[in-house]
Amino acid sequence: MLKAVILIGGPQKGTRFRPLSFEVPKPLFPVAGVPMIQHHIEACAQVAGMQEILLIGFYQPDEPLTRFLEAAQQEFNLPIRYLQEFAPLGTGGGLYHFRDQILAGGPEAFFVLNADVCSDFPLSTMLEVHRHQPHPFLLLGTTANRTQSLNYGCIVENPQTHEVLHYVEKPSTFVSDIINCGIYLFSPEALKPLRDVFQRNQQDGQLEDSSGLWPGAGTIRLEQDVFSALAGQGQIYVHLTDGIWSQIKSAGSALYASRLYLSQYQLTHPERLAKHTPGGPRIRGNVYIHPTAKVAPSAVLGPNVSIGEGVTMGEGVRLRESIVLHGATLQEHTCVLHSIVGWGSTVGRWARVEVPPMTPIPTTPEPTWTVRAYSRMGSCSLPLPSAAASGSPPRCSY
Repeated sequence: MLKAVILIGGPQKGTRFRPLSFEVPKPLFPVAGVPMIQHHIEACAQVAGMQEILLIGFYQPDEPLTRFLEAAQQEFNLPIRYLQEFAPLGTGGGLYHFRDQILAGGPEAFFVLNADVCSDFPLSTMLEVHRHQPHPFLLLGTTANRTQSLNYGCIVENPQTHEVLHYVEKPSTFVSDIINCGIYLFSPEALKPLRDVFQRNQQDGQLEDSSGLWPGAGTIRLEQDVFSALAGQGQIYVHLTDGIWSQIKSAGSALYASRLYLSQYQLTHPERLAKHTPGGPRIRGNVYIHPTAKVAPSAVLGPNVSIGEGVTMGEGVRLRESIVLHGATLQEHTCVLHSIVGWGSTVGRWARVEVPPMTPIPTTPEPTWTVRAYSRMGSCSLPLPSAAASGSPPRCSY
C-alpha cells in the first residue's frame, strides 16, 4: 500500500501571493479552474495502491478547507484527511510529528508533495524507479539555467547511479543546473533521519532551556537539515523529469501554472476545455469556463484563460492569458490581458488591463516585470519571481 502527504504550509507563508490569499487559503486558490492542491490529489489518486492522502499544515480547519476535503473524498473515493500542526514545523517537522499516522497500516512508501508546485506529477514513474532500486529518499529533479538555479535547491548527482552527492538550498554561487522540484518518494526508513534531527534539536534546546521542553525542537527543514546532511551517503537519489514544472509563489506564477495545466488538459481532462459552439463566445486555444459563468456570445476568450464560478462577461469582452475568479463581472468591451481579476470584482465598460507577457520558468533569467491582480480592494502590481518577455506588449485584437 501507498500513502501521500501534501504539505500545505500556513497563513504565515505565501506572503508574495497576497492579496489573492486573503480570500481563501493559498492551497485552495483556483488554478486552471480547480483548487491548486486538487491537481496534486488527482495525481496521487491515479497511483495504483494509493490508500490515503494526508494534508499537513498550520491553517485553521475552516469551512472552505473542510468543504473541499469532503468533496474531494467523495470524488476520488479515498480517505483524505487534514492534520493541523500545533505550530509551524517546517517542511519536515510535520512529517515527524505525524509519523504514526503516516506509517499506520504499514505503507510500502509515501509520496511527499509541496502544495505550491505545478507539475504533471510523474508519481507512477517515481514508484517504478523506487521499486527497481529502493532507497530512503527519492527526489524529483529538473534542470534550470545557471542564473535561475540559485533560486532553488541544487542537486549534484552521480550521472551513472543518480545518487545525490551534494545538496545546497538556494546557493549564493552556481552549484548545479539540477534543481529540486519539491516532489518526493520516501520509504518508512526516511523518518529515522528526521528523528535524529529532532533529538539533536532537543539537545541543543536544553542547553538554552533547562525545562527540556524547547518548542523549536519540532522544527525540521527537509532541505537543509536532512538532504544537505545525508547527501553522498547512499541514501538520497534523484529522478530527472522533462515534464512541466513551476513553483507557484506569486500572482504571475499562478498565471503561468494555469497555462501549463490548461495545456495538460488536452491529455488529462479534455472535458474541462471549452469548445466553440454556435451562439457561444469565440474560443481561441485552451480555455476553462465554469458551467455557472455567463459569457456573452460576442466575447473572445483565449488562449490560456480560466473563468470561475458565477462570472458575468458582457458583450465584446476580450480576455487572454488571464484568470477571472468567482463572482467577478467584466462589463461590455473590457480588455484583460495577463491579469487576475479577483473575487466579486467589477471591471468597467471599455476598461483595459494589460501587462507585458511573461513566462516564469526556471530556465530563463529573471526580469522585473509585474503582473496586475484586481480585487475588491482595488488593484496592485505584484512582482513576478521568474519570467521572460520578448517582443512588444500585446494588443487587444478581436
